[in-house]
Amino acid sequence: MDIHLTGHHLEITPSLKEYIQTKLAKIFHHFDHVIDAKVTLTVDKLEHIAEATIHLPKSDIHAECRGESMYTAIDLLSSKLDRQVIKYKELHKDHHRIEGGLKHQSIE
Repeated sequence: MDIHLTGHHLEITPSLKEYIQTKLAKIFHHFDHVIDAKVTLTVDKLEHIAEATIHLPKSDIHAECRGESMYTAIDLLSSKLDRQVIKYKELHKDHHRIEGGLKHQSIE
């Protein structure tokens, strides 16, 4: 799993990089088919913006969050992405599959 980090008007420190990796690790535990993630951190005056795009099979998930500090924005971003990945997983689950692999047989 690759995480590409980019900073606009911000230098990405090793502690910030480690914090992002630990927060995104929670998402990868829910769904292990994540291809890669691109995270962009931006500082605009007093506002800290964290945005990410996660590439999944047949789809991409994008989220953007703003906060008073970069760590707050990253926390909000990870929770938002986590909810979206769980929703994606539920939508793409095979609902026609019956437990045990056997089809339902009618009795005549």
